[in-house]
Amino acid sequence: MFHISVLYSYNRTRNWRTLYICGTDEYGTATETQALKEGLTPRELCDKYNATHVETYKWFELGFDYFGRTSTPLHTEISQEIYLNLAKNGYLERLEKEQTFCEGCFLQIDSLREHVLTADPMSVSHGSGYQSSLTCFQQDARGDQCDVCGRTLDAVDLINPRCLISKDHKVTTRMTAHMYFKLDALQPRTEEWIKKSWKEGKWSPNAVINADGELIDARLKAGLRPTPVTRDLSWGVPVPHIEGKEHEGMESKVLYVWFEACIGYPSITANYTPEWKQWWFNQKNVRLYQFMGKDNVYFHTIYFPSVQFGDGRPWTMLHHLSTTEYLNYEGGKFSKSHNRGVFGPAAKETGIPPSVWRYYLISTRPETADAMFSWADLIAANNNVLLNNFGNFVNRALKFVVSQYDSVIPDGGDAPGPYSPNDDHDAEFISDINNLLKEYIDAMDAVKLRLGLQTVMAVSARGNLYLQSSGLNKALMAENPKRCAQVISRALNLIYVLTALIHPFMPATEDAMLQQLNAPARAVPEVFSNDLLAGHTVGKPEHLFKRIDEKMADVFREKFGGNKPKDDALAEAADATHVVPGMSKRKAAAAKKAADKAAATAAAGGDQPKSAEVLAWEQKIAEQGQVVRELKGKTPKTPELEQEIAQEVEKLKKLKAELAELAKSS
Repeated sequence: MFHISVLYSYNRTRNWRTLYICGTDEYGTATETQALKEGLTPRELCDKYNATHVETYKWFELGFDYFGRTSTPLHTEISQEIYLNLAKNGYLERLEKEQTFCEGCFLQIDSLREHVLTADPMSVSHGSGYQSSLTCFQQDARGDQCDVCGRTLDAVDLINPRCLISKDHKVTTRMTAHMYFKLDALQPRTEEWIKKSWKEGKWSPNAVINADGELIDARLKAGLRPTPVTRDLSWGVPVPHIEGKEHEGMESKVLYVWFEACIGYPSITANYTPEWKQWWFNQKNVRLYQFMGKDNVYFHTIYFPSVQFGDGRPWTMLHHLSTTEYLNYEGGKFSKSHNRGVFGPAAKETGIPPSVWRYYLISTRPETADAMFSWADLIAANNNVLLNNFGNFVNRALKFVVSQYDSVIPDGGDAPGPYSPNDDHDAEFISDINNLLKEYIDAMDAVKLRLGLQTVMAVSARGNLYLQSSGLNKALMAENPKRCAQVISRALNLIYVLTALIHPFMPATEDAMLQQLNAPARAVPEVFSNDLLAGHTVGKPEHLFKRIDEKMADVFREKFGGNKPKDDALAEAADATHVVPGMSKRKAAAAKKAADKAAATAAAGGDQPKSAEVLAWEQKIAEQGQVVRELKGKTPKTPELEQEIAQEVEKLKKLKAELAELAKSS
C-alpha cells in the first residue's frame, strides 16, 4: 500500500496524470467462514472490515483517488461480461470433479456452502499435479492456497481436512460440476506477453520471471491446466445464464474469487468514474503499474492477463510490476493468529506519527531480499535520521531567518531561476544538489523507491553540511552580511526543493514544511533554483519530529510480542535478553551476559527491571516536560501564557504521581 502511494504521489509532483485505485475483494470462502465465526452475514462482515480498512489507510495518509470494494453491482456486471466473453470465445469448459464440503455448515442439503478446510498438523500434501514430488508439510493450510509455498490447490488435495468452525463437523467429498477456464489454450500467448512486458516495463525479479528474463514459474514449466471459475457458495458474483446443456446448473453457483478478484481493479475504477474505459481500454496512452508481495505474482502476471486475452477486448495490460519479498518481525515472522507484530490500526496505538511509520517501512522495503522489522531500528530511524538530519536542517535554517531577519528572506544577490554551477562561492554545493536531483528522478522513474528515499536524506545531509561549512551564525552576519544573506537564502530554497522530494514518502511532513515556509506546493525541479525570493516572509518554525525514548523499544516488544507458548526457547531468549533470534553469536553472548548480570543484581536486592508500564510513563513525562519547557521559553509572558503553563505543569505533576504509584506496585 505504502509503495504504490509513493509512486502515485511522485507522479503528481511531476505533473503526470495518474489514477490511484485500490479496494477490498470481498467475496469467497474466507469471507463466509469469518462471517460464521462472528455471527454476521457476509455483507455485515464486509461492511465492518471495509470501514476499518478505510480508517486505517486514511491515518497512514495513502491518498487514494478512490478506495472501493468488489461487492458492488458494477463489479458483478463487469465480471459477468468477462465470463460471457470467455464462453463466447471458447475458453470455458464444463468439468465434473470431486469437491470437498462441510456437511455441518450446510443450511440446506441442496444449498451447498463450500468451506475453508484445514489439514491436521503436519499433514498437507499438495503438488496440485504441477510437481508431483513436492510435498509441503504445513499445519493449518487453507483449501485454496498454501501460505508457505504459495501454490494454489484444491481442498481435495488436503490430507485429513477439518472444518475451521467446528472440528466435530463432518467433511466429505462429492462430485460436482463447474466451469473451467482453459488456461492451457492461452499459455503461448501469455508467455510471449510476459517476456515482452517484463522487458519493456522493467519488472522487478519475481517468482514468474527472473532477472535474466527466464520463465521460472513451476506451473508454466509443467504446462498450465484448466482452472475452475465457479464455486458452490452463496456469497459472490452469480454465474450469468448461458443457454445450452454445457451451462446447466451453473446459475446456482457463484464466480470463484480467484477469477473475479483481479476484475476489481477495473470495476472499482468504474465505480469511481463513468469514463473508466478510457483507463482500461487504452493500451496506447495508459501504463498500468501494480505493486504486490511475491505470493500474489501468479494471479497478476499469468492468470488475469490470460483472462484479458480470452475476453478478446483491447485491455490495458500490466506495464510495470513491483514486487517485494517478506518483511519479518524481530527475528521471526509476523503472525496475526499469534498476535505477533503490529498490524494496521495497532500502529496508531504506539503514538508514533504516520510519517515516521511511512519513512521506516519504505526505508526497509524488502525489494530484493527479505527484510526485518525492528523496534530499535524504527526508533533509531526517527531519532538519528529524521530528527537529527532532516529535521535539524529545516529547523536550523528557519529559526535563523526568523530570529535574525525578522522572518523575511534577505537579499543575497541571486537572480530568480537556476543557480549557476560555476558560482564563485557554492559551485560544488550547487553541482552536488543538481546531481542528487538527477539521481532522485532516475530512481523514482525506475520505481526504486528505497533508493529515492535515501537520496532525499542525502539532500538534507548535504544541506546540513552546507550550513556547517559556510559558518552560518551571527558572526558571519556581522562580518559578511551579503554572504550570510546568500547562504540562508540558498538554504531555504533547498528546503523548498525538499518539500517536493519528501512529498511522496511523507505528505504530512511536506505540509508542515510548506506551512513553515509559507509557500505553495511545487513540482520536483530538475535543477536547483532560486524560487523563494528576497522579501518573502516565512512562517513559524516548529520541530518536524520528536525524539522517541530508546527504552520504548522494550515496551513495544512486550506489547506486540504475541502469545507464543512459554516453552518456546527462542521466545524466552528474546524476552530475557531482548536479543533477536538469528543475531550474531558474539552479540547474543554479550546480551546474555548483561541479562545475567541484571538478574544477579536483582537477586542481591538491587534495582528491579522496569516494567513496560513504568517505561511508558517515563516517556510520557519526558514529552510533557518538553511541552512545559517550550511554553516557559515563549515571550512575552502574557496572563494567558502563564495560565497555560500552570495547566501543563499540573499535568506533569499528575504524571509523576502516577509514575510513583506504578513504581510501588511493580
